[in-house]
Amino acid sequence: MGARANGRANQKRRTRKDLLEAAARLMRQGRTPDLEEIAAEALVSRATAYRYFPNVEALLLEASLDIAVPSADEILRGAPPKDPVARLQRVDAAMHEMIAANEAPLRIMLANALQHIARGEQDSDLPARQNRRTPLIEAALEPARARFDPAALDLLAKALALVIGTEAMIVCKDVLQLDEAEACKVRQWAIGALVAAAARRRPRVQPA
Repeated sequence: MGARANGRANQKRRTRKDLLEAAARLMRQGRTPDLEEIAAEALVSRATAYRYFPNVEALLLEASLDIAVPSADEILRGAPPKDPVARLQRVDAAMHEMIAANEAPLRIMLANALQHIARGEQDSDLPARQNRRTPLIEAALEPARARFDPAALDLLAKALALVIGTEAMIVCKDVLQLDEAEACKVRQWAIGALVAAAARRRPRVQPA
C-alpha cells in the first residue's frame, strides 16, 4: 500500500473511531442520539456517517460496547510490571467480564459485521469492527517489551488477540461447550504458553 493509500485508510479508521466516541459521549449524557446528532458531534456529515455504519442502531450498539470496555489504566492498576502473564490474565479477566455482561449485543454486532461482509458492503480500508483488545494487550506487554525480540513481540500481540476477546468466548462456549471455569483455565494456559514461546524466540543472526 502506497503512502497516499495508507494515509486514506488511517483517516477512515480515525473517522470511524470519532463516530463511536461521539456516540458514546452523547449516550453518557443519558441520551439516545440520532445519526444526525452523532455526525454533528463527530464533525462529519450525515452522509459520511452512513458510509461507516448501515444505521444508527448499529452505531449505538457498538458505541455501547465501547463504553463497557474498561481502560488499560483501570485493568492494570497495581498489576506487577515484571510479570506479563499476570498482566495479560488481568486483561483477559476484564474482557471476559465485559463479554459475559454484554453477550447478546456482542453476538448481534458479530452478526451485523458478517452480514455487512457477505453483502459486499465492507470497505477494504476498514476493519469490520473496532479493535478494542489490541491496545489492552499492548499496554499489558509494554513494561516487558525489552525482554522480547521485536518480531516475536509483534507476533505475540497478534496471537493473544485470538485468545482474548469475543471469538474466544464463542469457541469455548459454542464449539467446545466448556463451562466458565474450564474456559478460563484454557485461556490462561494459552496466554502463558504464548508468552513463554515468544520469550524463547531470539532474532536470527545474519551471516557475515
